[in-house]
Amino acid sequence: MKISEIYEHKKSLSFEIFPPKKDSELKNIDATLEVLCELKPDFISVTFGAGGSSNCNRTIELAKKIKFNYHVEPVVHLTCLSYNKAEIDEFSRVLKSEGIQNVLALRGDRNPDIPEKDDFKHASDLITYLKQNEDFCIAGACYPECHPESENRILEMKHLRTKVNAGAEVLLSQLFFDNDYFFRFVEDCRISGIEVPVIPGIMPVINAAQIKRMVTMCGASFPVRFQKIINKYENNKEALFDAGMSYALSQIIDLLANDIDGIHLYTMNNPTVAKRICEGIKNII
Repeated sequence: MKISEIYEHKKSLSFEIFPPKKDSELKNIDATLEVLCELKPDFISVTFGAGGSSNCNRTIELAKKIKFNYHVEPVVHLTCLSYNKAEIDEFSRVLKSEGIQNVLALRGDRNPDIPEKDDFKHASDLITYLKQNEDFCIAGACYPECHPESENRILEMKHLRTKVNAGAEVLLSQLFFDNDYFFRFVEDCRISGIEVPVIPGIMPVINAAQIKRMVTMCGASFPVRFQKIINKYENNKEALFDAGMSYALSQIIDLLANDIDGIHLYTMNNPTVAKRICEGIKNII
């Protein structure tokens, strides 16, 4: 099933997970998948690392497990900055041979240790190439508070419109902690003529060091209310978990009350996080 079809009928609930770093650990991820898939998400996206085929293989193996063992639709992240057309063609061939129909097309983060190639400079280049050659349903990424490399909001919306015009059928957002940014972002999308579903990405705070690192990488703002939670509970693991889950739930309930198209949950491979969130919204979504 192509995930774009979901939004014709309902709001979506989806999760993001990442493949284990070692192939041997793929066997141990079943306990996580069992919990996640029992929650009946509409799809699960699987992250992808740049620079070599081994991570891609783990991504595809995990996507196959989700699709065929648990009967949930996978969305495979596919980055392009460090790959050429021939390599993208091979990844596409493998995905098609496994019956995987959904791709999240990304440029990928720059890494000084991994050389960039010349065929794809932007995610829109990858989307254009895939649409010309394949029949995938393609999702794109978006940034409610602007991509860290963006010059300004006007150019950001222009680039996003290019991505959608190239063929992105759904947009999944980077994490954020202030819903007002997301609401303004969706309004800007609609004013700019972007009409595809825009799905907010939510990451519950359960580890202070991890969330600070993620915020630094993606440029998300720290609302004062959020800062107080981190400052008060960062040295109390259990209290931070409870407070972080409550904050994420309040975000999600507010988003759903304002008729957004769905929720994409960054699970960090922690099934307890997903289960707690789903219990909190089971009568809402």
